[in-house]
Amino acid sequence: MARIALITGGARSGKSRFAEEHALREAPRAVYIATAQAFDDEMAARISAHQARRGAEWETRAEPLDLAGALGATDGDAPRLVDCLTLWLSNLLHAGRDWEAETEVLTAALARQSAPVILVTNEVGAGIVPENALARQFRDAAGWMNQRVAAVSDEVYLVAAGCPLRLKP
Repeated sequence: MARIALITGGARSGKSRFAEEHALREAPRAVYIATAQAFDDEMAARISAHQARRGAEWETRAEPLDLAGALGATDGDAPRLVDCLTLWLSNLLHAGRDWEAETEVLTAALARQSAPVILVTNEVGAGIVPENALARQFRDAAGWMNQRVAAVSDEVYLVAAGCPLRLKP
């Protein structure tokens, strides 16, 4: 298993399921670092569906902002799955934090990990230019963040329609 793997794709592309399978391929247990926050009933239902899909081999940690800290605290023998970077980015933007500095902290933390890390993110730049400034800021930040994390990743996958395509060996 690669030390750092980035898995990207569109909404409902199958990337989370692929990431979960990837994490458990060579390890009997794994740590799921969840970045989602349940601000409404719909998001709470999404989080519950993800949790229900995972079995007893998963330890779940909720961490909406401090991914580097969560990775440091969970480094050991088990692979870690971060799902997802774009929700983390959204959390940072809403908290008024410097996403570029936080991304640098994250990429530096990834370089220090001894156990594998699988990161899920969304590919958001393939559509039309958003009509409002916040959406354009998010789209641009996600693109730059994904490029920075991909640069330090050993493997990068694109998942579309449930089919993974390896982009970086």
